[in-house]
Amino acid sequence: MSKSVKERIVAWWALDAAEEAQSADNPLTPLTSHQRRSSLPLLALAFGWGFLVTGLLTGGALGQGLAFMPDLIWASLLGNTMNFVIGGLVGFIGYKTACNSGLLYRFTYGNVGAYLPVLFVALLTIGWQGITVGAFGFAWAQSFDSITFYVVAIFAGVLFTATTYLGVAALEKVSMPSVLLLVAVGIYATWLNIDKVGGWQPFLAMSADKAAGSTMSMMEAINLVVGSWIVGAIVMADYTRFARRAWVALAIPFVVLIISQWFLQIIGSMGGIVSGTYEFTTYMLEQGTVIGFVGVIAMSLALWTTGDTNLYLPAVQTASVFRRPKRVTTLICGLLGTILGLGVYQHFLSWINLLAALVPPLIGPVIVDYYIVNRMRYNPDRLHHLATWNPVAIAAYLIGAVLAYAASVGLPLPGSSVIFPSLYGLVISMLAYLVLFYAIKFAGITVGNAALNQSDN
Repeated sequence: MSKSVKERIVAWWALDAAEEAQSADNPLTPLTSHQRRSSLPLLALAFGWGFLVTGLLTGGALGQGLAFMPDLIWASLLGNTMNFVIGGLVGFIGYKTACNSGLLYRFTYGNVGAYLPVLFVALLTIGWQGITVGAFGFAWAQSFDSITFYVVAIFAGVLFTATTYLGVAALEKVSMPSVLLLVAVGIYATWLNIDKVGGWQPFLAMSADKAAGSTMSMMEAINLVVGSWIVGAIVMADYTRFARRAWVALAIPFVVLIISQWFLQIIGSMGGIVSGTYEFTTYMLEQGTVIGFVGVIAMSLALWTTGDTNLYLPAVQTASVFRRPKRVTTLICGLLGTILGLGVYQHFLSWINLLAALVPPLIGPVIVDYYIVNRMRYNPDRLHHLATWNPVAIAAYLIGAVLAYAASVGLPLPGSSVIFPSLYGLVISMLAYLVLFYAIKFAGITVGNAALNQSDN
């Protein structure tokens, strides 16, 4: 290898903090005012991000377990609303501080303690990236076993990585033309399933018959909905930090978690009830070449936007915490997501409830630390003077995660019978942070962002 090539590799890998800070994405410091983005492109990006195939998967599972009216509609709405509340709280912090998730975790968990939530969330979002890669391959191949699936899935992984490499501006350009086509195809898929069984009443009757033999409870259904998008809710700051107005910061999680996901879950449930599959590309291909092709193109656009945004999340967070250029973390995360995409998509529903238990407690300490302990005041100038660890935050997360997992497997815990496991872990981690913080403070030990996190090292 020539010296010049080595030098290029070293330069590509090396961090230029000033260059990263001036980039549109700026993963290392809070955004400046000129790095904020216009409202319409951000909202279009939110719709495209929310148009994730997991909504179809979740809807298909709900359609097999609950009657469409009223149980399925309520389970979907309540679960998405729960995610919206969490996403709104986190998104508002991102808007006010102009910080991405990696920076916010440093405020709460400490400069080194932030590795715990960032690595965990990065692994999960890389997994979502893999699911998107696999879904793209299936949309074109309609099979997981053919060579076409592997070729198209690898192409999708390369495409997503290349687009994300260019940053948030490229993501906006991909999302804008997708919105109208996605809505049109989704409405057509809804009409197609209703028409296939002869109308609304026959559809409801078919749904009730399918749900009659199911053992799925309302709590399980809501937990499934929460688990399908809780990762997106807790990383909402990575997008809302670009908002110039508070209403946009709250509209982004609303568009993602209420409009897009509820819409997709309804489409997925109808497909599962009538056509036996949540994949609208499958039953649209049965309608002929033209309609099928439109359906595949629409799904491909949706997955392209989703794949880009899911890859953008771990790339920005890991760049922020490990202080590497975003181009480096994008390539690494994109490669891992592409490899995972060749096998993880087929097993999506088997681990979604685990996410619902383990992920929400991560953000509990951040919410309490920002809104209650620090009264909505984080000082970005203190980022390089934070403590190495905040043991209170780490302990609160572990307590919440362990008890949430115990509740999810049926152990009788106080309050677990009336609170969903996904919400249970979040509430426990928030209460644990409050109790531990003020107990240690009462003992005369300084803790939290106002003290332990802001102590100079």
